[in-house]
Amino acid sequence: MELGIKPENIFIEDLKEEFVRDYVFPMFRANTVYEGEYLLGTSIARPLIAKRQAEIAALTGADSVSHGATGKGNDQVRFELGYLGINSDLTIIAPWREWDLNSREKLMAYAKKHNIKIEKKGNKSPYSMDANLLHISYEGLVLEDPNAKPEDDMWRWTKSPQTAPDKVETIELEYEKGDPVALNGVRLSPAKMLESLNQIGGKNGIGRIDIVENRFVGMKSRGCYETPGGTIMLKAHRAIESIALDREAAHFKDELMPRYAKTIYNGFWFSPEREMMQAAIDKSQENVNGTVRLELYKGNITVVGRDSVKNNLFNAEFCTFEEDEVYNQKDAEGFIKLNALRFIISGKNKKFYGDK
Repeated sequence: MELGIKPENIFIEDLKEEFVRDYVFPMFRANTVYEGEYLLGTSIARPLIAKRQAEIAALTGADSVSHGATGKGNDQVRFELGYLGINSDLTIIAPWREWDLNSREKLMAYAKKHNIKIEKKGNKSPYSMDANLLHISYEGLVLEDPNAKPEDDMWRWTKSPQTAPDKVETIELEYEKGDPVALNGVRLSPAKMLESLNQIGGKNGIGRIDIVENRFVGMKSRGCYETPGGTIMLKAHRAIESIALDREAAHFKDELMPRYAKTIYNGFWFSPEREMMQAAIDKSQENVNGTVRLELYKGNITVVGRDSVKNNLFNAEFCTFEEDEVYNQKDAEGFIKLNALRFIISGKNKKFYGDK
């Protein structure tokens, strides 16, 4: 249906708390990183936007939704999988694919014609940027050459590590069931937590990356990202897990994480496989409680303390180098021999056949 421009059909909504609580935090419980570096700041925002668009379409009686993603990128897939996962009857309008708007310069001309103000770098179109509470991304312009250094004035959220303060900043994060709930002793909502960590990380030069990634649609692309708060959360979460999470549960999570990351990157947030993985991840976090102390300095994060009073699996009596009364070191002899049994059998066979 045609909505026109009636005020009652304009929706400007603050989804920050829902975004961090229901999307960012669940993703960070898995220590999610795509291809070793990318913290999925754009990927994780798309399912929420798609969900709310579909909900508003239902609320207003609309039969169509639209997005501004290009026909070359991942976002078209993420948005449309989101729409179709919620309401498969929706008609999807994708101007980049359907209209004569197949370049950024044509978009700039369209915006100028319709009096839409766009920030530019001189007379050139701006970087392709996506900003939300988790990150800001940059693509295009000089970044289309993977061997070209990013321009210094491109970065918006973080200080250069070279110009960051010359003094270490120490912070403490408290975790409950795998989520950060307090910063330096002050309890914060999910969105306020991420906002605060972004500010702290940004001024200390934390969270910049420059990568070439493999898009779902097939090509490689070069992008730069600033994720200061997320970078801090990842480091802190792994630190609290190191003392509160069982070894095999931690290793299983690490094996599962690349699949989970690819699922989110490719736009399958609402898929049954993502929900299955999330259930396993969330189960693992039931005892991930405690505090982590971090030092931030010129782009670096150093864990200097971690404590889990109720769920601490680090037992000094067992791992001390000093005398103890709980561990019989002779037990290790049988443990080693049993684990070496297949080598022993294989070795005997080699000798039998005359191998030297």
